[in-house]
Amino acid sequence: MRIDVHAHVWTDEYLDLLEGYGKTDTAVQRGLGAGLGDREIEARFELMDSAGVTHQVISAPPQSPHFADPAQAVRAARFVNDQYAEAVRRWPDRFLAFGSLPFPHTDAALEELARVLDQLGMVGVATTTSVLGRSAADPAYEPVFAELDRREAVLYVHPAGCGAGSPLISEHRLTWSIGAPIEDTVAIMQLILAGVPSRYPGMRIIASHLGGALPMLALRADHQVGWEAPDTPELPSAAARRLWYDSVGHGHTPALLAAVETFGADRIVLGTDFPYEDGDLFRTAVAYIEHAGLPGEQIRQILDRNAVDVLGLRL
Repeated sequence: MRIDVHAHVWTDEYLDLLEGYGKTDTAVQRGLGAGLGDREIEARFELMDSAGVTHQVISAPPQSPHFADPAQAVRAARFVNDQYAEAVRRWPDRFLAFGSLPFPHTDAALEELARVLDQLGMVGVATTTSVLGRSAADPAYEPVFAELDRREAVLYVHPAGCGAGSPLISEHRLTWSIGAPIEDTVAIMQLILAGVPSRYPGMRIIASHLGGALPMLALRADHQVGWEAPDTPELPSAAARRLWYDSVGHGHTPALLAAVETFGADRIVLGTDFPYEDGDLFRTAVAYIEHAGLPGEQIRQILDRNAVDVLGLRL
């Protein structure tokens, strides 16, 4: 069972709904082959087979149902979650799903969390590295973290596509090339500085893109927090090993090796970022792990075992 934890589905109906609520960037996700039409699904499954991927955990970020209006956020969340539940029902041998929550509305998020896990049978929930400009570690989300911790459930964290709130990124055509991994880095460090991984050890956090820049910055963070953030409950390098990280690295072997060395091979799970890694790049997303020079046991962990364990699946 080879599970790709970083794969997207966006239907035109869902994107139309978001656009009707004021989202202005849905064109980025249209026409990429990530819908649920028959031709799209057939091509997707053929590509998965060509790379030896048996399952994908589909998720909606960065087009998450995050709106200031609670009614809009709830309707959008229920809409996309119902679509995903139907996709898993139709293709149970290919799809699992992360549910979306109507952040920043905590009470509504808790209600939808219970629905997606208890009624829709999803394997966790997904959110973005920031929500309408608020940190992923915002204290308002503590009840959600506590519930995920109680359930020992997965929280998948994906970039919001906002350039980490910096016009120096978003206004210079850098939003996805470097902005996304910067968002990953910032969100992980915010969670660590807030003590979220240590206070909620049962919550299984999966971060995107090999943890962004954190494999290169873990020891620097250890050396700086003593004076910059002295209330940090544990060294960032130790806290970082409480999380899991998807393997999306665009085939760049040094990045993968740095993440394995920093976090441990048991903390890396397969990811492809479909549809953005398509065709040969999709196949490379799997093959570069096999050809990175890692010991065979570590390769098997990353490709075939870690995702099964972190998602709590029973084979």
